[in-house]
Amino acid sequence: MAFMRWQVYDSTKGMTPKDLDFLLDDKANRIGALLLHLAAVEKFYQVNTFQGLSPDKIPDSLKEKWGMPMELGEPARKGITGNNLDYYVNILKETREETLAELRKRDDAWLAAVDPKWGWGPTNNYCKWFHVTEHEANHNGQIKLLKARLPGAKPASE
Repeated sequence: MAFMRWQVYDSTKGMTPKDLDFLLDDKANRIGALLLHLAAVEKFYQVNTFQGLSPDKIPDSLKEKWGMPMELGEPARKGITGNNLDYYVNILKETREETLAELRKRDDAWLAAVDPKWGWGPTNNYCKWFHVTEHEANHNGQIKLLKARLPGAKPASE
């Protein structure tokens, strides 16, 4: 988790609000929205794994705050703009600190505990948090692609 988060920070280092708001086309996501999406996914998994709430029991207050970045799409394209990198990084750090604080309270038995009703079938908490990390890796690839398409971007050196 720590390595992947460092990768995201490295991919976005030095980005301006204009970079974070860049829209490749009318179906793409903005980099800033993707960063907020990563925090939203983590928040929803916190509620599921630490509080034991199934996705259909997520509180309305959480949906109101995190629903748009969770779902992305047109609302996020229009509604998540105008922020600097520190805004997104601070939210990501705050969310991760909450995750780590909760994980410190749990043991291996908790990691192995299976949720029999998870959407893709019986799944343990370890797998759920692995999924959060791989999800972040996938979006980091998307961020790198968008970064390479920023106006004036220099070709990546290999």
